[in-house]
Amino acid sequence: MEMKVSRSFMALFILFAFVVSVTSGQPLVPAMFIFGDSVVDAGNNNDLKTIIKADFPPYGRDFVNHKPTGRFCNGKLASDFTAENIGFTDYPPAYLSEEAKGNNLLIGANFASASSGYYETTSKLYHTLSLSKQLENFKEYQNKLVAIAGKSNASSIISDGIYLISSGSSDFLQNYYINPLLYKFYTPDEFSDILIESYDNFIQNLYELGASKIGVSTLPPLGCLPAAITVFGSDSNECVAKLNSNAVSFNNKLNATSQKLQKKLSNLKLVVFDIYQPLYNLVTKPSDNGATSFR
Repeated sequence: MEMKVSRSFMALFILFAFVVSVTSGQPLVPAMFIFGDSVVDAGNNNDLKTIIKADFPPYGRDFVNHKPTGRFCNGKLASDFTAENIGFTDYPPAYLSEEAKGNNLLIGANFASASSGYYETTSKLYHTLSLSKQLENFKEYQNKLVAIAGKSNASSIISDGIYLISSGSSDFLQNYYINPLLYKFYTPDEFSDILIESYDNFIQNLYELGASKIGVSTLPPLGCLPAAITVFGSDSNECVAKLNSNAVSFNNKLNATSQKLQKKLSNLKLVVFDIYQPLYNLVTKPSDNGATSFR
């Protein structure tokens, strides 16, 4: 079962998009490119032979035309809000969708696939698109873009576009914690090291393909997700502390690795969106934010 994240998971992405938009009345970038899991999947899983899908009601009930699109939420994704606030009048199409052709590709594309992660085997378990496959699709996209816009224009779109990445939650919740082949052989700390190495390689490969403005989200408080509480909460309705501790450890490594990448790759602008603490505060102190619950 796909682990869905609260709508509040969008908070940091939306805040980032708002800050970008108010500093300029015009779109600051020509395109958006999105990689990752269900948090940003705009419908790629619709065209895969996987049980991890969101192309049926009640998904999409608050979206345009109130129809499911393959987004794993009732309305817009964080990346949709980001696109709007940056100034786009349309959303980058899911790369495997019928909309991903012709001029629609000029504003970028969404390569994300629910139930994928930094760990290659996670996507294999669910027959979804691994990050390495998403990167292959991006290479294919670049060839299509050259045919549509010409080599010079395509190069500008690739180099000036922004790249958003949201990944890692499925690696823990839908693989490590439920897979004895992993949790019996690796500690959470050792497993996170494997994920961070994959993250490091992905960023460098993306950079080599022309990306220079990249934003990546940290893990949310995994132990506070409703599905995690149900499965791992031992009949308690409280956040699972062990899972949250693992997320914090991973996030510290993500930040440290990102700083090293920033120093190593001269033209890279890499921003880490810390979504953990704001979401933890929303869940554990909802009254401070004018609500009774955010779960």
